[in-house]
Amino acid sequence: MKSAMSGQVTAENTVIVKHPHPTTEPGIMFLQSSSELNPSPLTICSIESAARLNPNKPVYYFMRGFTGKVSAYREPEYKGIRLLSSFKNVIILPLNPKELFSNTPLAGWYAKVDPSTELYWIISLSDGCRIALLWKYGGNYLDTDIISIKPLLFHNFLCAELGNYANNAALGFNRSHSFIESCLWDFVENYNGAVWGQQGPELMTRMLKKWCETDNLHNVLNKECKGIKYLSNNWFYPVPYPDWKKYFEKDTWKGNDDEIEKKFSQTIGVHFWNSLSRRHKFQIKGSRSLIEYFFYKYCPSTYETLPK
Repeated sequence: MKSAMSGQVTAENTVIVKHPHPTTEPGIMFLQSSSELNPSPLTICSIESAARLNPNKPVYYFMRGFTGKVSAYREPEYKGIRLLSSFKNVIILPLNPKELFSNTPLAGWYAKVDPSTELYWIISLSDGCRIALLWKYGGNYLDTDIISIKPLLFHNFLCAELGNYANNAALGFNRSHSFIESCLWDFVENYNGAVWGQQGPELMTRMLKKWCETDNLHNVLNKECKGIKYLSNNWFYPVPYPDWKKYFEKDTWKGNDDEIEKKFSQTIGVHFWNSLSRRHKFQIKGSRSLIEYFFYKYCPSTYETLPK
C-alpha cells in the first residue's frame, strides 16, 4: 500500500521505512488515554476492522503509555501491539497530552487540572484529546469499542445517539474546522469534571444546537447544517445503550448472516457501549452472539486470539 508506507534504499541497500503521520496524511484515529499497554480484544478488533475496510487510509492508534518504538514491545507480553503493528496501514503513535494541547485552549486547562481530584479523569482526558486531534490533524475519530463493518467515506459529521442528543464516539472533521474550535473553547469554559459526559456527548449536543441555531436537533437529522452532517443513530449506534446486552445474548447468530447484515445495512460502525459492558465478563468465541459474528467477520485476526 503506497499511501500507508513507503521506503527508500540507501547506498548500503538498507531500506528505511517511512510511515505516514496525521500532520501530512489524515486518517482514522483511535486513542488510549490511560497508560494501558495491553489493549482489550474489543479495542484490537475495532482497529483491525477499520484497517481492513479502509486499506487506502492510515489508521492511527495514539497510546499514552507507548514510547514510540514497536520493536520494544515483544510477545507474549504485548501481543496486542504486535498484532496491530502487523497491519501495513496501522500506525501506533505516542499520545502526549501536554504536547497535543499546546497552542489550543486546552493547554491552560491541562496545566491547572488535578487528575487526583477528578471523578472521570480518563474519560475527560479522552474527550479533550479527541477534539484536539481533530483540530490539529483532521480526519476521522472512532472510539475503541466501535467495530467497523463498512468503509468510512465521509468527513464533517456527528452522529446522534438519540435524535436530539449527539454522541462523540464517532466524529469526522477537516483540520482546523471552526466547529471543533468552538468545542475546544466550550470544553474549557464549561468544564465540570464531576458530571459524566459534560465534555463529551453533552458538549457535542449543546455546540451542535448553537451551530445549527435550533433547540431541536430532530430538525436537522440526516441533513447538512452549515456544512456539518448530523447522522441518525443507525450509522454508529444501531442498538441504544439500554439494550447493549443484545450484542452478547447467546445463540443469536445461527447461520443467519444475511438477516444480521440486513439489520445493520445502514450501519458504518457498531458501537458496543464498553462503558457498560466492560463491567461484565462475557465469553465471545463459541457464544454464537452478535458480537462473536462481528469479531468473526470483521476482525478475523483478533478473533483467532480469543479464548474458547
